[in-house]
Amino acid sequence: ALTDVDLDIHEGDFAVLAGPSGSGKTTLLNLIGALDVATSGTIELEGQALSALSGTKLAELRLRRFGFVFQAYNLIPVLSAYENAEYVLLLQGVAGPKRQKRVMDVLEAVGLGGLEKRRPAELSGGQQQRVAIARAIVAEPALMLADEPTANLDSKTGADLIELMRTLNRDRGVTFVISAHDPKVIERADRVIELEDGRIIKDRRRDGAGGYRA
Repeated sequence: ALTDVDLDIHEGDFAVLAGPSGSGKTTLLNLIGALDVATSGTIELEGQALSALSGTKLAELRLRRFGFVFQAYNLIPVLSAYENAEYVLLLQGVAGPKRQKRVMDVLEAVGLGGLEKRRPAELSGGQQQRVAIARAIVAEPALMLADEPTANLDSKTGADLIELMRTLNRDRGVTFVISAHDPKVIERADRVIELEDGRIIKDRRRDGAGGYRA
């Protein structure tokens, strides 16, 4: 459970929710992404209260405004990398030529050019996580939410993935909120929000000298 959480995420943030297991990181991430419903308080996206939306409207919001990257990838095993990334655009009704260009563009952006026909079982863990990121950003969401994205990856693959997310943040302006206890993820964040027992105990932004300020 979360207690007295007061948090603003700004456009362009690369923020990490840090803290030990059970601190509330994933709970907060799921609430931000409208995967869970808050029992009290208010969560707003671009000034709109999520609690005021119907289940159908929330599903539409998740489809069009949020991108999700899960620890377990959650790819569809019978679909290729291209088809997994394309799936969200099919749900959105994006026309064929535009859909194809966007999918190929994001697969190139995440380093999967030439691998678009491979199914998840034919890809490494790092490549599968890249497909998951491509699927999440292809719809050009307002906010990307990633839950322990490096947890199942070796250190080099994890470092490459962090660099990819930083590049998407810098070059495409994608806003990231990431739950992590991986020090390599935390040290690359512009903002570190520390949780303990369901409370935010620190919220620090990186300063120009490479340190953090409250």
